[in-house]
This record gives sequence, structure tokens and C-alpha cells, in this order.
Amino acid sequence: MEYILGGIEEALKLILSLDRDVFSSVLLSLRVSATAILFSSLVGVPLGFLIGGSEFWGKKVLITIFNTLLALPTVVVGLLVYSFISRQGPLGPLGLLFTPNAMVIGQFILATPIIVALTISATQGVDTRVRLTAMTLGAGPLQTALTVLSEARFALMAAVIAGFGRVIAEVGCALMIGGNIKGYTRIITTAIALETSKGEFGFGLALGFILLIMAFSVNILFHYAQSKRG
Repeated sequence: MEYILGGIEEALKLILSLDRDVFSSVLLSLRVSATAILFSSLVGVPLGFLIGGSEFWGKKVLITIFNTLLALPTVVVGLLVYSFISRQGPLGPLGLLFTPNAMVIGQFILATPIIVALTISATQGVDTRVRLTAMTLGAGPLQTALTVLSEARFALMAAVIAGFGRVIAEVGCALMIGGNIKGYTRIITTAIALETSKGEFGFGLALGFILLIMAFSVNILFHYAQSKRG
């Protein structure tokens, strides 16, 4: 018990003193995850809208695939990206391995299926009369799409928040393709894994507290969006 209390005390000291190593990992985590979510949203929301709002052969199969990808293991994504950006891979000459950009790519692959699947659900949940009314009033395809998306805005917000919650807490992919390089690719989760293995329990605990606060904040936003939807 003394060991745990000592770790908590050290963790609080590190947080309150704004320790440079702790907060450099926090800021990098936020930068990488926010960038990945931005690109995932730009791809996932339009793609989810097209799938959810259209009727075509194989739609159910495609939706099943995206729902399955919600549980995509992070180490599998890390392995996949590694195979492409390693020296022997087709994208090896770009020098992406062990860089923040590689981590963004990995998190983009993790978050996009979540945003697509939840956007499909959000689009299908909008009353069909909204689309018909917009078309009756003379709205074009783009205006109709924006009207439907506006109706589903809180559910879409929840989709983006869920994607962010997924990538900010992942460790396997970031460790494999980021390399956990101090001051360059070391994010919260990889720093926790490393420092705890070194016996720096207080340091790992400090990052754990911050990650919990961030996850808690994301969860509050998620429930706020869900309540607005209802």
C-alpha cells in the first residue's frame, strides 16, 4: 500500500509541477489523435452518409464489414502499416516509419471504420420525411445531404468523439510504428508502458491520471451529444 501511495504522491507532484516530459507526451498524443480524427472525419462522415442514404447491391455486406472493423485489433493495424512503411515495404522510401505521421496513419485506419459505421447508423436514424421535404422544397442533392446531416449532427458528433476515444487510448499500433522515441513519438500510452516497465510507477501513474481525465472528458461529451440526439 505504501508503494501505491508513494506513486500517487509522486504522480501528483509531476502533474502539478507541469513536468516537461509528462506534458510533452500529452501534447503529442493530442496532436497525433486530433490530426487522425480530422482526416477520419473528412473521409468517414461522407462515406457513411453515402452508404447509409443509398440503396445498392451488397449494402448489408458492406455495413457488416464496417461493423466488424469496429473491433479491429490495434496490433493488427500496426502490423499492416509497418509492412507498408518499413524499409522493405512499398512506401519505405518515404521514411515514415517511427515518425508521428506514421502514428497518424495508424490511428486514421483505426478511427475511420468507427466514424463510418456510426455515421451510417446516424443517417439511417433520420426520419425519411426530412429528405423528402427538402427535395419537395426544391433542394438539390447537396442541400438535401446537408439537411439530413444537420438533423443527425449530434449523432455525428458522438461518432467523432467515439473515434477520438478509441485512438487516444490505443498503444499497440503507436508502439509498433512510432517506436516510442522520447520527445518525438512518445505518447501517453507508450510512455506509460515504458516507464512502468522501468519501475517509474509515479511517472506512469501521472500519465494514467491525465489519460483518465481526458477519457472522462470525452465520455461526458459523448453522453452530452447522445442526450441532445434524444
